[in-house]
Amino acid sequence: MYKNGISYLGLILLILLSHMSLLAIILFRGNYEAVTDVGLLAAIVLGTDLIYFCVLRLMRQATYTADFALVLLLNMSVIFQSCFGGVGFAFKHYLMAVGAFVFCQIAYLLTRDAVVTERRKPIYYVLFGLLMLSILLFTGSRGIWIDLGFITLQPSEFLKPVFVLLCATSISAQQNKKKTMGFMIVRDNWYVYGCTVLIVLLQWWCRDLGSLPTFLAVAGCGLICRICYPRAKLSKKLIAGLCAGGAVLAAVAVKIAPAYVLERLHTDIWKDPSGSGYQQCKALIAIAEGGWFGKGPGQGTLHKVAASNTDIVFSTICEEWGLLMALLSIFTILLILCTCLTNTPRSYYHACIVNGVVAVFVVQMTLNIFGSCNLIPFTGVTIPFISQGGSSMLTSGFLVGLLKATQSPLFHSEVKVPKKKKPALKKKRKATA
Repeated sequence: MYKNGISYLGLILLILLSHMSLLAIILFRGNYEAVTDVGLLAAIVLGTDLIYFCVLRLMRQATYTADFALVLLLNMSVIFQSCFGGVGFAFKHYLMAVGAFVFCQIAYLLTRDAVVTERRKPIYYVLFGLLMLSILLFTGSRGIWIDLGFITLQPSEFLKPVFVLLCATSISAQQNKKKTMGFMIVRDNWYVYGCTVLIVLLQWWCRDLGSLPTFLAVAGCGLICRICYPRAKLSKKLIAGLCAGGAVLAAVAVKIAPAYVLERLHTDIWKDPSGSGYQQCKALIAIAEGGWFGKGPGQGTLHKVAASNTDIVFSTICEEWGLLMALLSIFTILLILCTCLTNTPRSYYHACIVNGVVAVFVVQMTLNIFGSCNLIPFTGVTIPFISQGGSSMLTSGFLVGLLKATQSPLFHSEVKVPKKKKPALKKKRKATA
């Protein structure tokens, strides 16, 4: 069942003990009105753990490492969100966590066969176009949300896994091409560049520049996969040209950036702690007051600040649970991303998908954490699985499903290397007498 020798039962016990430890911290240090509140939360979390384990056992996969790390992270997130401002139960976040687990399994079943997945490239372009149109038509005046009454959706979040698959299928199709640039030979490159430009223009029009670095990172990782492929002819002039082009585009972007973006770049938060720098000042103070072990679940005050459970959730966890627990949650996400290194099935398409998924998660975590620590301005980007947000949770679950599918024995597409033609032997002309 396990290729790397990890015990299935041992991981179950480890996850249960981890969640029980968090619940014990709530019991002894938490801010709750009655012990029954903690008991209800414990029953739901541990019961959900057991249901997850039963479902995973029925999946009969080659490995469960990514799934167990995901289960650990999902219910850890439910515990965190249920304690902000007082111990209770975050029912909506719990439903989204279950949805993320379901989306993970759906993505695994849909994409575990690499050959079939690669043949669906036209479908990815159609989905890309439909999502772009939905943002233009249904989000209102330059908005990013679709309000269905009982739930709000953010189409740009669902665009991320589609863009990852689109880039991976387009770039892996060129694995036997020797030229890295050129319209006729590698026209798929230009399709990807065109989609990237459309995303940039749409995000600029919607004023949702926070998620723009994520899409650019996916496209950039795809370009790196292309130009670094062993069969590609790479030149120093090409690398220098790409770097120079990127620098010019960055300078132009800063020059034409909206006024509110430039204001965030040049604002000193400590000069206006009750105005434009209010959130970041409170976030930094919360991290400092929390220390290594935090004030205790539900004992913090940052929950009174807007976006405490989304944009500055890292600071909220640091205040109540401590910097140590916040870092452990981040390391759990990194553990999920590293599971692709534990199994041997490999393909160029596999590498492209893994690079895209890792780019999405790493960029989002970096933007959120650096924003909370005042290293960069706030971008409104969430931490996968930790921040509250339905669209973000479901999308993150689907991306983990893609990552998990690359470990499947079915996910193995051999690189077709063209046979070299044997040079024709020149017939020696007989010397005439």
